[in-house]
Amino acid sequence: MNARTRVAVIGTGAGGAPLLARLAQAGVQVTALEAGLRHPPHGVATDEVAQAGLFWMDERLSAGNDPLAFGRNNSGRGVGGSTLHYTAYTPRAQPDDLRLHSEFGQGVDWPLEYADLERYYDEIEPFLGVSGPSTYPWGPPRRQPYRHPPLPLNGAAELMARGCDALGLRTSPAANAALSRPQTQEGYGERPACSNRGFCQAGCSTGAKASLDVTYLALAEHHGARILDGSYVTGFRRDGDRVTGVEYLRYGEQHLLEADIVVLSAGAVETPRMLLMHDLANSSGQVGRNFMAHTGVQVWGQFPESVRPNRGIPGSLISEDTHRVPGLVGGYLLQSIGVMPVTYATQYTRGTGTWGAALHEHMAGYNHVAGINILGDCLPYDHNYLELSDEHDAWGLPKPRVHFTFGDNERRMTQHAEDLMRRIWEAAGATGIWAFPRAAHTIGTARMGTDPQSSVVDPYGRAHDLQNLWISDNSTFPSALSANPALTIMALSLRTADRLLHHMNRGEA
Repeated sequence: MNARTRVAVIGTGAGGAPLLARLAQAGVQVTALEAGLRHPPHGVATDEVAQAGLFWMDERLSAGNDPLAFGRNNSGRGVGGSTLHYTAYTPRAQPDDLRLHSEFGQGVDWPLEYADLERYYDEIEPFLGVSGPSTYPWGPPRRQPYRHPPLPLNGAAELMARGCDALGLRTSPAANAALSRPQTQEGYGERPACSNRGFCQAGCSTGAKASLDVTYLALAEHHGARILDGSYVTGFRRDGDRVTGVEYLRYGEQHLLEADIVVLSAGAVETPRMLLMHDLANSSGQVGRNFMAHTGVQVWGQFPESVRPNRGIPGSLISEDTHRVPGLVGGYLLQSIGVMPVTYATQYTRGTGTWGAALHEHMAGYNHVAGINILGDCLPYDHNYLELSDEHDAWGLPKPRVHFTFGDNERRMTQHAEDLMRRIWEAAGATGIWAFPRAAHTIGTARMGTDPQSSVVDPYGRAHDLQNLWISDNSTFPSALSANPALTIMALSLRTADRLLHHMNRGEA
């Protein structure tokens, strides 16, 4: 079946949803294709195994010396993308995050200024209903307070605050895209305050968490956008330097969506995979290059008091006192973490090699464990990239293979962070401290820049090679940032939407 739209958006996560809403509000006919299904809050179970459908479980091949774990890590599938299961930590990037090369002579600078993001941060936070502190110790002064006061600290956060106080580290309640007070959401209705149920990473069953299905996508549909869930993109139609349509499968039938403009918002794995499969936007040879992942080591400890780590908002307390560390390029932030039982058992097994009776004995103390992790910058390297493998998936398409090896800077950053977090937990009274090395988030592979020889899209997300192909997701990040990426992805999404509207109004799109 063939259909036509003005703008086709592939993917409904943090990169696609705000753009979809902005265009729909402006009266533009826009249609989104989402490979996953709808997961409305009333259908979300408090069961992390039952919620496996929120994740992109198609096999992705990992290579390199630090091969990445995919599946439940770094993926999202459903209307709302990975925001369905994100922890909703929403710190802003800091201005110097965008200037790594200028500051250190390594990495690359972003082709935009902090002010270009700040106006969108100011817009997004109250719309989502971000809850946060009245004063935040790091970064430039805020131009407006958070709309809602911070959420209560969970058990891990209270213990992290104790340990950090003992070491003289500053902490703050984190900015979190979950409501501490009810909020009316245009297109959705009343969203209640967070009930501290936990299990946020298995989906929110009340709508308190600002996943994009209850925020920007609800707004988009309210203004006439169409969202076709269960739509798996298989190909593109092209005429010269324009993409003219998107081929996709839906419920076993092949469809064609003709479009004047196509926006790819499928993330740092699926976006370059589609570009490589269909030979799009790659005259520079940069598609798939510069893959990055945050350093994300976790440190866990056991405490005599009850922690109940599955309760409350997982992302509760933060410290950015390590935003810059002498001897390192960039820096990292510290976060308290909540954890669900199956996730914790899996990580404990992978991190310590513990099985059988010893694992059962350890899990009997699950309600007494607490964790901290970091998110640290990652430099782009030539040896980290995505390619198409010669293995095919269930759709008959080449599986992506991601090569990833931490560089010397990331290894030293991880060691510095692990040493510090062990000291924090020791100061807080923990025993049985152990570390779980890991990386978090998939970033890069379709870099933005002004030079078509070294980048895939321009600073607004428009492909250098194709007039009407835009990219709006974390694949365009030139550097990883020492902060959770969701808020910045949304800011770039609105910025791209405004640029698109500018071109449309001038008859240039």
